[in-house]
Amino acid sequence: MKRIVSFNVNGIRSAIKKGFLNWLENEKPDIVCIQELKAKENQIDIENIKNLGYNSYFFSAEKPGYSGVGILSKEIPIEISKGIGVEKFDKEGRLIIAKYDEFEVISAYFPSGSSGDERQKVKMEWLDVFTDFIKEKQKAKTPMVICGDYNICRLWIDIHNPERHLKSSGFLPEERDWFSSFINLGFVDTFREFDKREEKYSWWSYRAGSRQRNKGWRIDYIVVSESLRNKVIKAGIMREIAMSDHSPVYADITKKAPESL
Repeated sequence: MKRIVSFNVNGIRSAIKKGFLNWLENEKPDIVCIQELKAKENQIDIENIKNLGYNSYFFSAEKPGYSGVGILSKEIPIEISKGIGVEKFDKEGRLIIAKYDEFEVISAYFPSGSSGDERQKVKMEWLDVFTDFIKEKQKAKTPMVICGDYNICRLWIDIHNPERHLKSSGFLPEERDWFSSFINLGFVDTFREFDKREEKYSWWSYRAGSRQRNKGWRIDYIVVSESLRNKVIKAGIMREIAMSDHSPVYADITKKAPESL
């Protein structure tokens, strides 16, 4: 069994100061997909990460202190690839892939459109590019585990006060339509396989005590290929981990599907 975690750390250096390495040592996940590094590789405490038994792979943005993704892995992957093949997005360090025997793990950081119309256009372009990229990868028939901050609430129950957010980036009808279409390509939202309840979120604004009041959004996902559906034995949100404005999300995946009763 592998425990895979996806975590938008909102700055890896900040997260380390807030206990990220202690969390990593105690939790011992097999693979950690990181988003929003906000650091170059030479600014990251790779040595102490290595001392905890992890191989680390990063794809930083060209702009200092911005974006970036990474993968920490106990097992050395067969192959690491970086980027989605479109320069404007690759300059922002938005996607990295680790290939293993049983599947490929993707750490992706989707653009936010909350800063205005121009960035919303960029976000919608990313969704098209990402869809084409994944469709092309599906041709190889290799199962995928697509982790990341999607910056979209997929379902009506994935956001507090949904009626008030119908014109908010991250909950726009066209964004949710994209997510539905993406799932229909043959993917599974692992968290919702195990938990159908409302008020289950992974991100909270730093403003107005949002986390304490649980006024959140579920925008962090581990989405897997349909062929892995029966191999996911558990998934959840680590709500108590608060070293970022996001909490980590996880999925436990076995090599063999459990035998039916």
